[in-house]
Amino acid sequence: MSAFTRLRDRWPGPDAPLRILGASGQLGLGIPEEAFRRGIAARPHVIAADMGSVDPGPAYLGSGRMAAPKALVRRDLELVLKAARDLDVPLLIGSAGTAGAAPHLEEVRAILAEVAAAAGLSFRLGLIRSDVPGASVEAALTDGRLRPIGDLPADHAAIRALPHIVAQAGMAPFIKALEQGADVVLAGRACDTAPFAVIPVLLGYEVGPAMHMGKILECTSLCCEPGGRDAILGTLEGDSFTLESMSPERRATPRSVAAHALYEQADPFEFREPAGAVRLDQARYEAAGDRRVRVSGARWEPAEKPTVKIEGARRIGARAVGIYAAADPEFIRQSDQILRDVQANVRQIVPGNWSLYVRRYGIDGVTPAPEGSAPHEIALLIECVAPSAERARTALAAMRQQLLHFGFPGRRATGGNLAIAFTPAELDAGEAWEFSLYHIMELQTEAALDALFPVSVETIGGQP
Repeated sequence: MSAFTRLRDRWPGPDAPLRILGASGQLGLGIPEEAFRRGIAARPHVIAADMGSVDPGPAYLGSGRMAAPKALVRRDLELVLKAARDLDVPLLIGSAGTAGAAPHLEEVRAILAEVAAAAGLSFRLGLIRSDVPGASVEAALTDGRLRPIGDLPADHAAIRALPHIVAQAGMAPFIKALEQGADVVLAGRACDTAPFAVIPVLLGYEVGPAMHMGKILECTSLCCEPGGRDAILGTLEGDSFTLESMSPERRATPRSVAAHALYEQADPFEFREPAGAVRLDQARYEAAGDRRVRVSGARWEPAEKPTVKIEGARRIGARAVGIYAAADPEFIRQSDQILRDVQANVRQIVPGNWSLYVRRYGIDGVTPAPEGSAPHEIALLIECVAPSAERARTALAAMRQQLLHFGFPGRRATGGNLAIAFTPAELDAGEAWEFSLYHIMELQTEAALDALFPVSVETIGGQP
C-alpha cells in the first residue's frame, strides 16, 4: 500500500485540515534547511516542490542540461526524500531538472536512486514523461491548433530541428501515478500548481481553492514580507486555505499574498491550466493572526477543450562574452555613436556571419537611466554569437581592441578607453540557444491530453 493510499483510506473528508508543505520554489538550488525542518515538525500530509522553469532561459531545454549543480540537486533531494519517507507521506516534484525533458527526468531519477541507495530507502517511484513528438506539434500547426504566446511564429522546418519539445502536464498524469501506487512522483515539465493541488483534489477538496493554494505554494515564501525561499505550509480546510512561512522572519499578509496573483501573470483575476481556468475575481485574503493569511473564493471553470503549453529551443550558435568598463565622461556621453562606429569597423575586419549584443550597465543595461543623469562609470557587457566559438571570440576580440583605442571628439587620454575585467579578455560562454516554440497547443479530446504524458511506476531500492 502506498503513502497516498494510506492517506486516502484514513482521510475523514474535505472539511478536515490538510497540510501541504511547499519545500522549494526551485528544488536543487538550496533549500533553507532550518525553515524546512520547522515545516517537517508541523507533520505535513504531503510534501511538494517545483524543480524547473523557463526562467533560466532556453539553453537548458535545448542542451538537456540542468541549471542547478548536481551536488545541490542531490542535497535537496536527500532532504525532501528522507523527510517524506520518515513521515510516510507522498512526495511530488514537478519539472524535473529545470526543463523537464527526457534527459532531465532521467538524470534526476538517477540522483534519487543514488540518494535512496545511500540512505537504505525503498519506495515506488512514478515517472511522468512530458516530451512531445514533433509530428504531433506539426499536425497541430497544420490543423490550426497551435497559437503562439507573444510574437513567435512556428513552421514545420523549425519544429523538426528541435532537439527537445516538452508540454506542461496538469494534474491528470499525477493522478494516474498516484493511483498506480507511487509514493514519490517525479514529473517532467509540469504546471507549477499540479504537484500541490492533485492530492487535495483526489481527497475531495474543491478544485479552485486547491489550485489557488498550489499557485502560491510553488513559490514558497515569496508571497511573504519580506519574500524569501523558505518552506511554506499551506493548510486546506473546506473551501479556504491558510498560508504560513516556516521562517519566523517572514510574514504572510493579505497584501503580500494578494499581490502574488500578479506574479508571472498577465491577468490578476485568472490563470489557465490544461483542463480549465482558475478565477480569482472573488478571492478574499484575510489575516489569520500576525503571520498567517486565510484565502478563499477561487473558482474553477473547466475548459471546453484541453490545451497545453509547449516549449522548444533551437541552437543559434556559439557565444563569447566580455566585460569592459569606462569612466571617461566623454566616452560615456558619446557611447551610442562610438559603439555604432566601432561595430561598423569590425564588420570590415571580421567577415562572415556573427552578431554582437551590447548592454551598457549604468546607462540602460537594465532600465534607462533618469533623463539628465550622468553616470561616472559604465560597464559594457558585450556578447557575440557566431556559428563557431572561434568566430565568436574573434569578432569580440576585434570589437574590444577597436573600442580600447578608438578616437572620439574630446578624448584626452590615449592609453586606452577601457578597463578590462579579465585576462583572457574574451570568455567562451558555450552554445547559444533561443526559444523557437513557446505556444499553446489545443488537443481534440481528453484522451489525447492523457496520451501526451506517459506514466510509469517502478520500485526503487527493493521491496518497499
